[in-house]
Amino acid sequence: MIRVLLVEHTRLVRGAFAALLSREDDIEVVAEADGDGDVVARAVACRPDVAVIGVDSREGEEIAVRGELQARLPECRMLLMMASTTPERLRRLLDLHAAGVICTNAPPDRLVHGVRKLVRGQRFVDPEFALAALDAGANPLTPREVEVLRLTADGTPTREIAERLCLSAATVRNHLSAITRKTGGRSRIDAVRIATESGWV
Repeated sequence: MIRVLLVEHTRLVRGAFAALLSREDDIEVVAEADGDGDVVARAVACRPDVAVIGVDSREGEEIAVRGELQARLPECRMLLMMASTTPERLRRLLDLHAAGVICTNAPPDRLVHGVRKLVRGQRFVDPEFALAALDAGANPLTPREVEVLRLTADGTPTREIAERLCLSAATVRNHLSAITRKTGGRSRIDAVRIATESGWV
């Protein structure tokens, strides 16, 4: 049997996922949690093969307490559920010890398929998310340009961005011009929109 820990803060949604998984002959939901700080403790107690975690449950219980789950139970693999993501966020989640990512709007059998793939030692990325990542292309911005753009998106004035990043105001303006050119935006606001939609910031 594949032992599953199910973490989702909405009780009705969690019950639906539990019923879906329990319908399978080779899958058993051995524990449930609502993402209120008890994920690692629950996992250690029930020793699941797969932890299916809703990312909205406090950002996937802070991605299972930033690796503590994997450190204490290396045999347990994480499958994160979310309604949407960006290519940049997807890469970040997969770098944070997640073995798989699935869209909550996916067909029911896709969740079952994802659980089984993880147990076989494979990764699973929802096809919708994978396709979006391929369509988005590589991030053309440098790490410094991303920093400048994030601060710009927060409404931080140019002079303050310069002070925070230990740059001159002229250098910040040069970065913003390069960002606008690289994103194909008509203005800084447009560049922020394009970069955000593409998952680059």
